[in-house]
Formats: sequence, C-alpha cells, structure tokens
Amino acid sequence: MFLADSNVLIYATQPEYRNLRKWLLNAQPKISVVSRVEVLGYHKLGADEKAALTDMLDCMELVYLTPASYEIAIGLRQQRRLALGDALIAATCLEHSLGLETVNTDDFCWISELSAVNPLTPSLLE
Repeated sequence: MFLADSNVLIYATQPEYRNLRKWLLNAQPKISVVSRVEVLGYHKLGADEKAALTDMLDCMELVYLTPASYEIAIGLRQQRRLALGDALIAATCLEHSLGLETVNTDDFCWISELSAVNPLTPSLLE
C-alpha cells in the first residue's frame, strides 16, 4: 500500500496526465489529511478544479495524524530541513508502513525507512 503525495494528486487532475489519473483511481492509494488540506486549501483553486479534486479525493482512504505521527515528524525535522507538510506526510507513511508516491522523490530519499517512488515513471503508468 502507498500514500499519494499532494503533488501527485494535483498532476492527476491536469488533462495531460490522464494516465496518472486512471492509475490513481485503479490503485486506490491512501491520502494524508495533510494532502487534503494542501490540495483543497490552495488559494487560487477554481470551482471546477476544486470539484474535480474533491471527486478524486473522495475515492481515496483518508489517513489522519496521530500523536505518533507528530513525534516521527519532529524527529525527521531535527535531522534535516524539511517542510512541515512533507515531514507530516513522511511520518504518516512511516507510522503506517506505507510507501510514498511523489513527484519529488529527492525530498525524501534521505529517509532510509521510506520507499518514495515517482508515479510519473513510464513503467509505473503502463
């Protein structure tokens, strides 16, 4: 099982990433509550975009943060500069033994216990 990062969800709503959208809907990834806030909370999000994102997000299982998530995120941020959202998403993956599907694999490659894969890799979308 894996968790889809916010950037993957955003890419999936764009017309040129139709295969990614199909793949996501078939794979049924989980999403962090952090990603839901990041994606739907974007201040320039139009009504049509919000509707498309909401429809897609509603098909995925939402994973909530726990006190353990916070502690793991704190530990990650103490090791290296990491955005709060990324730390919470990585911590959620680690706590629940989930892989991370993200376009920004370089942001997570230093976390040895986390498997981060870019779903835009052609072999994954076939």
